Amino acid sequence: MNERSIIVRWGIAGPGNAAARFVEGLKAVDGATLAAVWGRDADRTGAFAQHFGAPQAFASLDGMLAADIDAVYVGTHPDSHAEISIQSLAAGKHVLCEKPAALNVLELVAVLTAAREYDRLYMEAMKPPFFPLYRRLREHLAADPIGPVGFVRAGHVDASLPTTHALHSRMLGGGAIMGIGPYEAFLALDWLGDLKRVQVMGRLTAAGVDALALFQTEHERGMAQLHAGLDLFGRGDALLTGPCGYVTIHENWWNPARATIRYLDGHQVELDEPFIAGGFNYETAHFCELIRAGQRESPEITHALSLGMARLLEDARRTLDVRFPGE
Repeated sequence: MNERSIIVRWGIAGPGNAAARFVEGLKAVDGATLAAVWGRDADRTGAFAQHFGAPQAFASLDGMLAADIDAVYVGTHPDSHAEISIQSLAAGKHVLCEKPAALNVLELVAVLTAAREYDRLYMEAMKPPFFPLYRRLREHLAADPIGPVGFVRAGHVDASLPTTHALHSRMLGGGAIMGIGPYEAFLALDWLGDLKRVQVMGRLTAAGVDALALFQTEHERGMAQLHAGLDLFGRGDALLTGPCGYVTIHENWWNPARATIRYLDGHQVELDEPFIAGGFNYETAHFCELIRAGQRESPEITHALSLGMARLLEDARRTLDVRFPGE
């Protein structure tokens, strides 16, 4: 196969809400197509395939992995991310796995080991850094800096999810830390470097997952205040602070479209970069280009960064004694 010229044929594992957004984004990606879908519920899988025009719907994951596809988007619940990723890599498929990449660091190490063993591209689907606004912000701060970022604040709470939602299930790897926290973990690690320690306060639901978590983190280059919750409501912005100014990434910061940079000398800059197709298209296009270039790791969402996010999330929830089956 000449990877540099292929049209990337995608198979989807898990025909849920995340997969639906992925497919909407895929329509805006040149040189990529939806080829197949697999899910545990045959009726739901068939309906998804019909609605989004997937040529093939499979009743078994093995069946889809034996089909003519190049890459798998893992959009299932977190409890099965590692298992499906490893199975897909072993079948010779590249894997883009929805966040969080795994339930814990141990699972993620097994996934990354499989990616190396089977020589396939693996990336956690962390979308913010690929948005036009985030890229433009980096370029702007390189030309007109606020100095090294030393403090990050970010968070989001969403009480709109019913108690039947997977984020309320301990069996499925739920909780606010796992469902919302990956974005906040990414932002802190991206701007402040490797994690040194975590301090956490929070409360749990009757089901044994975190309903609200407030975590302070110390990193190589600074500190962060992060929060995530399921029983309060508030859309989140984000703050990046340096010695010569600060950046507000306006809500919803994880789908970034606007930012304001205020400088110590009084001048202010507004950035406005709308996004298209829901935003999943940007990370997917990046992933497809990596396949064509024969790469096995993203320079943006590195394996080390995913391990750092996994460690931060695991440390935070274990401080609150949120443990999943088998841990």
